[in-house]
Amino acid sequence: MNRLDIDPAELGSGIYPWLTSVVVPRPIAWVSTRSMAGVDNLAPHSFFSIAGVDPPVVSFTSVGTKDSLRNILATGEFVVSVCTEDLRDQVNLTGTDFPASVSEYDAVGLTREPSLKVAPPRVAESPVAMECRLVDTKSFGDCTVVFGQVVHLVVSEAVLRDGRPEISLLRPVARLGANEWSDIGDVTSHRRIPFSERSV
Repeated sequence: MNRLDIDPAELGSGIYPWLTSVVVPRPIAWVSTRSMAGVDNLAPHSFFSIAGVDPPVVSFTSVGTKDSLRNILATGEFVVSVCTEDLRDQVNLTGTDFPASVSEYDAVGLTREPSLKVAPPRVAESPVAMECRLVDTKSFGDCTVVFGQVVHLVVSEAVLRDGRPEISLLRPVARLGANEWSDIGDVTSHRRIPFSERSV
């Protein structure tokens, strides 16, 4: 197998397409914030993960200083809504570089749903939303990782089965490299095997 050796130090920010093409699929945090001027911002961020469980903390990375980051630093609050297959086009449209004075909710035609514990609204069309309060940030060059404690979770009963979200009902989408997106595709189940059950 022939391999191409790459030195990240030589590429600088040019490493971006390489990382986003191999760290896949990436779930999308659809982050809603409210500016100090009262404008509701909504933007997708595909560097998104769970950072802690007790307390529950999620994280996403702002590549550059975008409205989401500015608003969170100013107010300490945000909401993450889940991006689903039927919302893919709206999610993509909210990634447009609208001026800070324009609300993506209005520009894209989405419905605000009042949050219970934070000021930014939830996306009413999304089946799951996590209301978050800022815990901390960590910057790496022009990227800032935002850590938020989940202070309230709301889930549509339509995506539940046996008391928990069911992937075939939730049907989230993910980002890949370049302009590529993915659906959940085939789902298989594999039980984690305890050492005591392993044959030597």
